[in-house]
Amino acid sequence: MNKPLAYRMRPQSIDHIVGQEHLVGEGKIIWRMVKAKQLSSMILYGPPGIGKTSIASAIAGSTKYAFRKLNAATDTKKDLQIVVEEAKMSGSVILLLDEVHRLDKPKQDFLLPHLENGRIVLIGATTENPYISIHPAIRSRSQIFELKPLTESQITLALNRALEDKENGFGETSVIIEKDVLHYFSRVTNGDLRSALNALELAVKSTEPDDNGDIHITLAIAEECLQRKALTHDKDGDAHYNAISAFQKSIRGSDVHAALHYLARLIEAGELIIICRRLMVTAYEDIGLANPAGVARVVTAVQAAEKMGLPEARIPLANAVIEMCLSPKSNSAISAVDKALADVREGKSGDVPDHLKDSHYKGAKELGSGVGYQFPHNFDNHWVKQQYLPDNLKNKEYYHPVPTSKFEQALLKQAQKFNNK
Repeated sequence: MNKPLAYRMRPQSIDHIVGQEHLVGEGKIIWRMVKAKQLSSMILYGPPGIGKTSIASAIAGSTKYAFRKLNAATDTKKDLQIVVEEAKMSGSVILLLDEVHRLDKPKQDFLLPHLENGRIVLIGATTENPYISIHPAIRSRSQIFELKPLTESQITLALNRALEDKENGFGETSVIIEKDVLHYFSRVTNGDLRSALNALELAVKSTEPDDNGDIHITLAIAEECLQRKALTHDKDGDAHYNAISAFQKSIRGSDVHAALHYLARLIEAGELIIICRRLMVTAYEDIGLANPAGVARVVTAVQAAEKMGLPEARIPLANAVIEMCLSPKSNSAISAVDKALADVREGKSGDVPDHLKDSHYKGAKELGSGVGYQFPHNFDNHWVKQQYLPDNLKNKEYYHPVPTSKFEQALLKQAQKFNNK
C-alpha cells in the first residue's frame, strides 16, 4: 500500500520534529525525558496536524521502544490486551492512544494497572481540553502538555524537507515549484502540517511531467488542491495580511461597504477560521462595552458560521459584520487592562493590603491578614469605601468609560458615584 506523504515523513528522532520547541527543543521537558530514557505517560493536546503523532513516533524512534497506535473510540479492549501482552514480552511499549478523551471505563480500568507498573507508556492524543474531557484517573497518571499550532515558516521547512528527502519524499522526482506555492500551502492550512503535506502530495502526483520529466507546480494547481483561492500571487503574501487588517479597520471605522468587501475577499479565499477569529477579536476590542449585547450576537454568529461551514457561513458572518460596523464603539476595556498589564510588567505591583489578604491559613490572624476587612454586602448598594489597591498604586485609575452608548454611560455614572463616596 502506498502510504501518504505525511505518514512517510513522520520523524523517527526527537531532533527531527518540526515545531513544539517548548517541549522537544534541546533542554526542554520531553527532550530531557527522551535523552534520560525516563519516560512517563503523557497527554498531548492541541489542534489537528500539529505533531501529536509525530512526537509519539519520534519518542519511540529515539528510545528504540516498541510503538503501537490505537484509537480510544474505535479500538476494543481486546486490542489493548494484545498491546499489553506484547509489553509483557518486550518490556515496555509506547502506546499512542488517539482520541484519549473517549476512553470508556472498562478500557480505562484495564489500562490503569499497566500504566502504574510502567509496562505501558501511554501517549494520549486529543484535540479536547484534557482538564475537562479526560477522566481524573488517567490525568493523575500522566503529564499534560499543550501543543501549539505550527507557524508558516515551520510548515514551509517541513514542505522543503519533503521535497528534498530521497527516501520518503520527492527527492528523486524533478519537481519545479513556484515560490508562491509553498508559502500558500503554509498559510492557508492554518498551522496543520498534515493538510499541507497532503496538498503538496496531491499537487505532485496529479500533475503530468513535461517532455523533460519535470513536474511544474503552479499557484493555480496549488489552489485546486486545497480548493481555496489565493488572495495574492506575490511571494510574501502581503495582500493576505493587508486584507485582514483592512477588514478590522473598516469595521472600526464604521464603513459597512468596505467591511463587506474585505469579508468577501476572505470568504472567497476560504479563510473561515481567520474570519471568525478576527470578528471575535474586533467585537471585544472595538465594540466592547459600548454594545455588550452586540458582542454576544457576534459570538453566536461565529459559532453558527463554524458549524455551517462555507458557503452558508457567509450569512451569519454578514449579519455580524453589518451590526458591528453600525454599532457604537468603545475600546475602554482593552485600554484599561493594557494599562494594568503595563504596570505589572514594570514591577509596579506592591503588597496586597492586609485587610484583603487570605485569613484562612494558620497564623494569618497573627500576621493581621483579613483584619479590618469590611464586607460590602453588609452596606447599602453593596459598596464600602476601603483601599483595595497596593499602597504604591492606591490612587491609580485604569478604566475610563467611553460614553458612546447608554450602557457605558450607565457604567460612567456608577464609576463616578463610587469614586466620589
